Amino acid sequence: MRITVFGATGNVGSRVVTEALARGHQVTAVLRDPSRPHRLPAAAALAVGDARNPEDVARLAAGQDLVVAATRPAPGQEAELAAATRGLLAGLAGTDVRLLAVGGAGSLALPGTDGATVIDGPDFPADWLPIALACNEQLDLYRADGGVDWTYLSPAAVLEPGERTGRYRLGRDELLVDADGASAISMEDLAVALLDEAEQPAHRRVRFTAAY
Repeated sequence: MRITVFGATGNVGSRVVTEALARGHQVTAVLRDPSRPHRLPAAAALAVGDARNPEDVARLAAGQDLVVAATRPAPGQEAELAAATRGLLAGLAGTDVRLLAVGGAGSLALPGTDGATVIDGPDFPADWLPIALACNEQLDLYRADGGVDWTYLSPAAVLEPGERTGRYRLGRDELLVDADGASAISMEDLAVALLDEAEQPAHRRVRFTAAY
């Protein structure tokens, strides 16, 4: 499979690149600023582009089977997430290239509540609110699009660097929790879940979630 990854130098994007290469896929890792240092594998083809620019998206998606959107704006620049989503959707409009986007967990429903979401929870950190709201807008933009073959992956509530176990559970629009009420997954296993979906599509134009 030929895969282009936007946000390839980020926490999740870099792990998607590594996982895809380990599975034998051809990966193009997109950099916004090629002068910044990175630790991408040598086997990845590097390209310069910006997900906010539909022309860049169209150019870097040409001839590819899949585009992965793993962009995550810096604090204070959360509006870039919606801009990148619009650029990706515009750049892929009219193509058969599939789009797999990594989003946020804030819009997932809290188990055992009457429609409350993670972002509504009493323990939701205030400093996470801007990016959570940006991710909610991101998901709304995908759901409003009727032309691109998109899929949106929400992680567990806690997403941190860790071990690749290859083990996870899948859900749709409700936060997955374990027997102790915890919701977590490593970035490595989120990349596994994403590549499994890429190779064996089970969610088209919908959101799904992965957790332990």
